Amino acid sequence: MDDTTDRGQDSAPSRALAAFAAGLRYEDIPAPVLARAAELFLDWFGSALAGKGARPVESIARFMHAMGPADGPSEVLIDRRGSSPLVAATINAAASHFAEQDDVHNGSVFHPAAVVFPPALAIAQSSRRSGRELLTAAVAGYEVGIRVGEFLGRSHYRIFHTTGTAGTLAAAAATGRLLGLTPDQMQHAFGSAGTQSAGLWEFLKDGADSKQLHTAHAAGAGLAAACLAADGFTGARQILEGDRGMAAGMSDDADAARLTAGLGSRWALAETSFKFHASCRHTHPAADALLEAMRINRLQADDIEEVTAFVHQGAIDVLGPVVDPQTVHQAKFSMGTVLALAALRGRVGLAEFDADSRHPAIIAFRERVRMMLDREVDTAYPARWIGKVLVKTVDGRLLDARVDEPKGDPGNTLSRRELEAKAIALAAYRGGADEAEMRQVIRRVDALDQMPVVGRFLG
Repeated sequence: MDDTTDRGQDSAPSRALAAFAAGLRYEDIPAPVLARAAELFLDWFGSALAGKGARPVESIARFMHAMGPADGPSEVLIDRRGSSPLVAATINAAASHFAEQDDVHNGSVFHPAAVVFPPALAIAQSSRRSGRELLTAAVAGYEVGIRVGEFLGRSHYRIFHTTGTAGTLAAAAATGRLLGLTPDQMQHAFGSAGTQSAGLWEFLKDGADSKQLHTAHAAGAGLAAACLAADGFTGARQILEGDRGMAAGMSDDADAARLTAGLGSRWALAETSFKFHASCRHTHPAADALLEAMRINRLQADDIEEVTAFVHQGAIDVLGPVVDPQTVHQAKFSMGTVLALAALRGRVGLAEFDADSRHPAIIAFRERVRMMLDREVDTAYPARWIGKVLVKTVDGRLLDARVDEPKGDPGNTLSRRELEAKAIALAAYRGGADEAEMRQVIRRVDALDQMPVVGRFLG
């Protein structure tokens, strides 16, 4: 390779992003961003415990435990066993993406926590890193993963599950920061992570288990890529923007400028939203808008004849194939079911899905819900997720409502009390941890910046 090519690769966006992730220091990160990172960790912790007992999660756990050691330094949250970092990261990543309550970044349409915290926690525990190092690694993972998701664009998300694709690089960045990779090694880690990135939306039609496999694979592949890079293993230097890189194969609207825009000044982690409803994020704006319409007009579910949810194209792409949900998890991707639960039960939580997603009244209301592409909503997406609904009442009125920031967005975020209550409820959902144990976890998370060595959080 000639010197000109070398110089071109050294100035590439992939290189700049790798250098940022490798060089990020705790002292570089604003205090509010670090505080937000700790809150996102707590939110993820609850989501991971909520995956306990879920059939797809337990299947992945059985497989990984069979492949791994009988014990190890890294904590598997759902069964409180110790194992290797790879096993723990893979299982925890699968578990944290099941309850549909893990965080989301709007602009990248990406769930960072499910692929960043599992490898970061596993490596921090196995390498005896401090709480500050864990937080720094998490920020690096969020900043990289979000920018890769934004870079790949809307066309990517139509076919690919961005959390599975961009997630491999996010996991590699977090792991690589804990391992102390050089910028060159981090760039190689990105290359190895990107060539393994995967995740297709086709599974939605069948209600298949692939969504948990996507996060499990992304976390494990990213962790492996960083560990291999530390051992001298090389990867493509321009895996993102190269002629045969991710954008070339996975996008037709990629914008390389998004990879490095605002590095070190714009903290994308702080833009991440908490999920309030236990369903696909694409349903949340409409659910909030319907609840608002019912509140301001003092409607009951029996007053409603029909609901039209005005949505962006991404919602149609993801939710449209789910026309007759047969499982609880499929129901979380059904706009009709989500709006029915909101109208009839007043909330869209884990218990409501488990108890009522196939209830005749829910199914009847579901059939009176339709989605319609809306230019304003679609143009604003993905930077903003606007919710708009039109409600036709049984007495012939047409009532509309909108929300400009769904519950959980940074401008409409969860209060500290709501965040803690959510984490405790998620942990209790399938017996992952009781309230006393979670109160102790909360105290430990609040003191992460003072923790000299990250140990186990449960048991």
